[in-house]
Amino acid sequence: MLFFPSHAAHSGVLTPWLEEARTIACCHEVIHPRRIWLMTHGNAGQAADRSYVLDRMSSQDSLYVLEYPGYGLRDGRPSMVSMNEAAAEAYQWLRKRNPDTPVCVLGESIGSGPACFLAGQTIPPDKIILVVPFDSLANAGSAHFPFLPVRWLLRDPWDNVQALAPYKGPVEIYGAEQDTIIPITRARALASRLPASKFMLIHGGHNDWSEQSEVRIE
Repeated sequence: MLFFPSHAAHSGVLTPWLEEARTIACCHEVIHPRRIWLMTHGNAGQAADRSYVLDRMSSQDSLYVLEYPGYGLRDGRPSMVSMNEAAAEAYQWLRKRNPDTPVCVLGESIGSGPACFLAGQTIPPDKIILVVPFDSLANAGSAHFPFLPVRWLLRDPWDNVQALAPYKGPVEIYGAEQDTIIPITRARALASRLPASKFMLIHGGHNDWSEQSEVRIE
């Protein structure tokens, strides 16, 4: 019920990133980037679908959109464990290859889970931006299924509050006013538990955030 991958042949603006003949991400690279962004995207589609992020970014930054296991042309099966591991692997590669460039993380929707997981890396991201996120996946699920024991049934219990608790870097949180998928109450709850974070309200629904000029990935 959580994951809705697509498996289309690659096309579009973003180009594949391969390591050891494995698909890792789709990317838009610039020469001598000011910042590098690793994006962990929402639960539907695949990495190649996320070129819309470029409209919200600086043209001086590079973007790498993680391909989750079981999404696109990447082998495997999506789960909290496999997606967290894939995010950490890609993040470490980017850090190693760009030691003098800030590496930041953008988490979208369910991708806020693996994005916040990266806060616990030995060298954490230089910045974390979360759009239409949740405080915990259990709380987000309970909003849709109030009569079910979601906390007991959930197999992928991302808890972004707990994951971000030790993080000292800047955190920006965008909540969508008309979000019916992850209610804005969840983004507000996350921000309230992170006093140093910056919360920004945007118009539109869950899938409209990239059309809002207020969103700046920088």
